[in-house]
Amino acid sequence: MSDPTVIPAAVRRNHWMNRVATHAEMKPDAPVFRFLGETTTWKQTSDRMEAFAAALARRGVGFGDRVLLLTLNRPEVVISVFGINRLGAIAVPINVRLTPPEIAYIVDDADADILIVEAPLAPLVGAVAQATDRIRRVIVIGDAGEGQESWADLVAEDPGDFQAPDVPEDTTCLIMYTSGTTGRPKGAMLDHGNLFAQALTLLRVNETFDESDVAFMTAPLFHIAGLGSISPNFVIGIPTVIHPLGAFNAGELLDAWERERATIVFNVPQQWQVICADPSIPARDLHLRIISWGAAPASDTLLHTMADRFPHAMNVAVFGQTEMSPITCALRGEDSLRKLGSVGKPIPTLQYRVVDDDMTDVEPGQVGEILCRGPNMMSGYWRKPEETAEAFQGGWFHSGDLVRQDEEGFVWVVDRKKDMIISGGENVYCAEVENVLAGHPKVLEAAIYGRADERWGEVQVAAVALRPEQELTIEELQEWLSDKLARFKQPKALVVLPALPRNAAGKVNKVALRAADRELSPA
Repeated sequence: MSDPTVIPAAVRRNHWMNRVATHAEMKPDAPVFRFLGETTTWKQTSDRMEAFAAALARRGVGFGDRVLLLTLNRPEVVISVFGINRLGAIAVPINVRLTPPEIAYIVDDADADILIVEAPLAPLVGAVAQATDRIRRVIVIGDAGEGQESWADLVAEDPGDFQAPDVPEDTTCLIMYTSGTTGRPKGAMLDHGNLFAQALTLLRVNETFDESDVAFMTAPLFHIAGLGSISPNFVIGIPTVIHPLGAFNAGELLDAWERERATIVFNVPQQWQVICADPSIPARDLHLRIISWGAAPASDTLLHTMADRFPHAMNVAVFGQTEMSPITCALRGEDSLRKLGSVGKPIPTLQYRVVDDDMTDVEPGQVGEILCRGPNMMSGYWRKPEETAEAFQGGWFHSGDLVRQDEEGFVWVVDRKKDMIISGGENVYCAEVENVLAGHPKVLEAAIYGRADERWGEVQVAAVALRPEQELTIEELQEWLSDKLARFKQPKALVVLPALPRNAAGKVNKVALRAADRELSPA
């Protein structure tokens, strides 16, 4: 018989499952989610989390198991993550923009056999099943098909005498797959401590001090920018308005901000460009307090425009990577114009260094790679010890970002040590695309590099040398890639060369490719 004077460790855990339970106890009828005009309360969220966890447990899910999510944006997705984590299991969100073979790789790598899918995406499951036989159970948010189960039915099941296990804060709760520098995605393992550190960062930079704010989420939940951005909302107990994913429409977004009285919003720079161009902004009754951006660089022109269009809101820039949960630097509103182009200062909850290739700290104003470590740092890459060891050389996470820091501590990103392009907020690793291009029957050799683009920030350019007596167009190349690479990874321009330039070591000289880009004639 348990001692009633001993407080169980489980009730003292600092993770989002317990925070949901706390708010459900203290303010059960208050809203936690708003989605397409419908409200979900804290008690409803807690009850559904518990019921879903119990249903998964009856289906064999236990501590440390992985459960896949192929979903868009809606409250059921977040509740699913909570239910999975309630068991000590790990949620594995999948980017819905990937092709079936790319999804199948993640399914196999994560060694997971349960997939939660949103009904509009259910047809993808059949295509994925042609590339992997791992999936044995499919749970559909919406109308379930033959051989599938309904998410609503699972939540409606009686939990019975279900008892959730104690889940320590260092338990992995998410595996977030990032594109790989060597051509294969890697799963960054994030734990509950990481997500709480992320929450503290956002509470500070957004100056969220009470429950009067209304957070508005546009970022996809299959990115850490989505789940990470809402982590503080569960700490302080403010409502989150979830915006559905789909074709971006600035007018609809502004309508929702106005209708929901949103105070904290985040968008990538490409979206802010479209929003700021909407002529209806001055006439709207907006309540924005924080206008935030990240995931890709913003031009000085855009930042000035944002300040002009939303003069009463504080502009906040955030910067980081999935492996750091993700924020490492933040540019607070009062510095957004004074330090144009900067990604801000490193957040105070982490340690950082700016070093040269010998791991020697560089002086302010000099360029070096920024290294980080702290409570928001991942525990490693899922089942990839060599890649993990490489990322943590010397006990620090190597970001791959080359930066310079001024005397006040503000950071400017000047280049990327990793061969990576950021297009529309999505990371595209060149090696992954090059590996696929190498399989084209007309291509002898290929290289990918980035070209500045006003709309997307950067776009991928494919420089190729063709086999004898072959011709290739960008349209033909994109058609060939359509079932092999997600659309956002595909090259947007093609340059045909007799041979790719190489340096003395025999490696493709991408510096020369980028430098000559304006003189090269796209095919």
